[in-house]
Amino acid sequence: MPVMTMLDALNDALHIAMEKDDDVVMLGEDIGKKGGVFGTTAGLHEKYGDMRVMDTPLSECGIIGAAVGMAVYGIRPVPEIQFQDFIFPGFDQIVSEMAKMRYRSGGQYTCPMVVRTPSGGGIRGGHYHSQSGEAYFAHTPGLRVIMPSTPREAKGLLLASIFSDDPVIFLEPKALYRHSKEEVEEGYFTVDMDTARVAREGKDLTIVTWGAMLPIVEGAAAEAAENGIDCEILDMRSMLPWDANTVIESVKKTSRCIAVQEAPRTCSFASEIAATVAEKCIDSLEAPVARVSGFDTPFPYTLEHIYKPDKKRVLGAIEYTANWE
Repeated sequence: MPVMTMLDALNDALHIAMEKDDDVVMLGEDIGKKGGVFGTTAGLHEKYGDMRVMDTPLSECGIIGAAVGMAVYGIRPVPEIQFQDFIFPGFDQIVSEMAKMRYRSGGQYTCPMVVRTPSGGGIRGGHYHSQSGEAYFAHTPGLRVIMPSTPREAKGLLLASIFSDDPVIFLEPKALYRHSKEEVEEGYFTVDMDTARVAREGKDLTIVTWGAMLPIVEGAAAEAAENGIDCEILDMRSMLPWDANTVIESVKKTSRCIAVQEAPRTCSFASEIAATVAEKCIDSLEAPVARVSGFDTPFPYTLEHIYKPDKKRVLGAIEYTANWE
C-alpha cells in the first residue's frame, strides 16, 4: 500500500469520487486551476473541466446556497470553504436550509452534499484562520459533522460522506495535512461514520478526542504508560451523530474519563461528552470527568503553542485523573 499524507488521501478520495459518479461536482474559491490553497483539489480541474470543478466568487453564502440547490436536484456537490473561519457568511444556508431540507419536505428531498473545510490551528494563522467550530454544527439537528484524525480515516470518511444522502460538514484538521502519514489502501473504500474508533486499548482511563488532538493524546498516553497508567483512546470520527455508546462502555470499564479538544472550553463538544458520561456512568466513575481544551479567548497569533493543548497539558490531566481519590 502507498504511504500517504492526509492531504494526499483527501485528494485521492476526491479523484475516486469524481471518477465513480458523474454527479459529484466541486465548487469553491481557487479550487480549480490553482488546486486549492492547500492543494487538496490538485489535478481535478485538468481532468474534469470547468463544469465539474468550478472556481467561484468570494461568497461563502453563494457557494453553500448554490450547492444546496444542486443537491436537491440530485447532484452530489462538494463545496470547499477555504478556511473554516470563513464559513460564517454561509451559516444560515447550512443551519436553515442544508440541515433542514429533509425535515421540511417530509422526506421528499434529501440534501446529499459535503462542505469540506480546513479546521483548527497549526499554521500560526491567528484568529481568522485557526478556529475550531465543530460545536456550532454539532448543535444543529439534520447535519453530520465529521473530523478525521489519520490519512486512512480521512480518505474513508470523505468517500463515505460524499456517497451518503445526508448533508455533511467535513472538518479537515489542517495541522495534520502534511504531518500525518501512513499506509492507505488504493481504490474505493469507506469508513463507518457512525462509530467511534478505539485508537488504543487500555484499562485505567478513557481519553476521548478527535482530529489534530489524536497524535498529541497518543504521545501523552505513551508517556503515561511508562508510569504505569494504561489509557484507552477513543477517536470520535463523528460529532453529530456521536457514538455515545462506545464512550459509555469504555468509561464503565476504566472508571475515569478525559475529553481533549482544540476548541474553546465553554459549551463545547467536550462539554457534551463530560455531561453524558456524568449522567450515564455515575455508578462507575471514580474521578471527575476532566476536559483539556483551548481557552475561552480568540485564537492568538503568537501564542498558538500555549493556546493549543500539548502533551504536557494532556499528561497533567491523565496524572490528576488517574490519581484522584
